[in-house]
Amino acid sequence: MSPATGSAKGSGAAAKEQALVALRRAILAGDMVPGQRLVEAELAEQFDVTRASVRAALVDLAADGLVERIRNRGARVRTVSVSEAVEIYECRMVLEGLCAAKAAERVTDAQITQLLALGEQLHAAVQAAEPLKYSELNRQLHDLVRDISGQDTAAELLTRLNAQIVRHQFRLALQSGRPQVSLGEHLALVE
Repeated sequence: MSPATGSAKGSGAAAKEQALVALRRAILAGDMVPGQRLVEAELAEQFDVTRASVRAALVDLAADGLVERIRNRGARVRTVSVSEAVEIYECRMVLEGLCAAKAAERVTDAQITQLLALGEQLHAAVQAAEPLKYSELNRQLHDLVRDISGQDTAAELLTRLNAQIVRHQFRLALQSGRPQVSLGEHLALVE
């Protein structure tokens, strides 16, 4: 019985999914920092699920590159080195290029209108010096291009790569002058 709810702890596929979603969200939001130990018993209590559900979620997160499992020592949030982040960005460039090329072949007039509107919003966010808004619009633009491309495998790979470097992306987006540099690249893509 869970002391918090007075009910049995969740187990099975639904509980694993609950733990997986909560852990992924916490890691990507920076609530759980690189190198932080992930103690199964504590996480099970926090998410009101069994340790087995947490363990299964950690296996999935390790496969996604967000968690590192250490034999006989447990798990921790994976740390991505600068050199590894550079490699991931280079892989992303290739996959994003493929998606952009395929999107250019498949784009409809309605989608062009959406892309142009996003381009205008990106420009406005740079002019207003709103890096967080710019970052969100940038994500929307990349998602739309991926959707238009129809490249499901590339999109899935990009999602996994992006999850590994989300903390680096956030810091990069906040660097002075970075939105202005990437704006030109994005507007060229839209046109």
